[in-house]
Amino acid sequence: MAQNRFCDGVKRRDFLKVGVLGGLGLSLADFLQRAQAGEAQQAKAKSAIYIRLGGGPTHLDTFDMKPDAPSEYRGNLKPIATNMPGMQICEQLPLLAQCADKFTILRGVSHTLAAHELGTSYMITGNRPIPSLAFPGFGAVVSKELPAAADMPPFIAVPDTPQTGGYLGLQYGPFATNARPKLGQPYQVRGIALNNNLTAARALRREKLLDRVDRAFQGFEQKIDVLNGLDQFSQQAYDMISSKTARNAFDMSQENPETVKRFGDGELGQSCLLACRLVEAGTRFVTITTGGWDMHQGIFDRLSKNLPGLDQGLSALLTTLSERGLLDTTSIIVTGEFGRTPKINKNGGRDHWPRAMFVLLAGGGMKTGQVIGASDAKGEGPSGEAITPDDVAASLYHSLGIDYHKEYHTDTGRPVMIVRNGNIIPGLFG
Repeated sequence: MAQNRFCDGVKRRDFLKVGVLGGLGLSLADFLQRAQAGEAQQAKAKSAIYIRLGGGPTHLDTFDMKPDAPSEYRGNLKPIATNMPGMQICEQLPLLAQCADKFTILRGVSHTLAAHELGTSYMITGNRPIPSLAFPGFGAVVSKELPAAADMPPFIAVPDTPQTGGYLGLQYGPFATNARPKLGQPYQVRGIALNNNLTAARALRREKLLDRVDRAFQGFEQKIDVLNGLDQFSQQAYDMISSKTARNAFDMSQENPETVKRFGDGELGQSCLLACRLVEAGTRFVTITTGGWDMHQGIFDRLSKNLPGLDQGLSALLTTLSERGLLDTTSIIVTGEFGRTPKINKNGGRDHWPRAMFVLLAGGGMKTGQVIGASDAKGEGPSGEAITPDDVAASLYHSLGIDYHKEYHTDTGRPVMIVRNGNIIPGLFG
């Protein structure tokens, strides 16, 4: 089809699109701005996996190394080449280096909240925290906008998460497994394993009894958000007890032994395998929390223990999702709450540093095999315009086809946009 351009550079085909979109309230300027950022493309993702590296992983010793900086900044680890020209990452991430074509590194991501709780809240909601309002986590918004099948909870946390339903309510909160899968051990999840001789028939009888109790209090619970949330959770738990789909998804023994081996024997790797099985079964949002990244002392010894597990688990997740045809339909985000101080402290560690950090993104129709953004020569702050947590959130939602400008209303009627500030990251989409 001919792509004639008008004098302002707009293709005729795109001009016709603008005419249609104008009827939907989009101006030409709006369309051009969004098209330039890739927003005019149709979203591909149907689900998402969020891997939270709790404590604040160091950027300088992982995905934003500074080999030319002074020794008190660059540390002991060396960068290695990846399978993408010009992209280097830490030498202790060799498996990820060989599948760098499957992810994008965001560097120079920056904010100003150096406390764990505040930084975490910002990164898991895309909204800078304020005292007067509890913002919903990514999983809550995704489960509201993209409901899952009736026999799979839309939002699952392995084993738990600081993400909540926020002002959306408890019914959009996570189903926490309260346990991490371990290699070679039966995985028991609250509401899944039929322990203590609890058969499906007995579970059904209990459900009928609870239903009679619920009807007795029906007039009260409809007006109480907490009870509504608990009722939603109870229903999910029962659905999972009685659902073959959910029980099979959690039954790690059904996985191909060679695939299990690929993920390694660490809990993070096995959690990544579980996340893969859950999105394959229809869960919309899975979050994995792994701690131990708050390294104020002895950072290089601790990294030698943490990085191999991250390397194996994440590389296996990307590879397995790709082999199963799920990577394009699954958005992946890996990050912590902030970075760490560029200068190594007297205890051989690095302290909290929100001015520069990394985020890894993959899947969901995002362009991969690239680095977007940069930090300065010592990793102290962004080089050029910063990428904000708000921008990361806007981009994640866009990959899932969720309008991050959409307004919700709190229980007091207050209108709140899903992401109050932030834009789609240029270059992340086609």
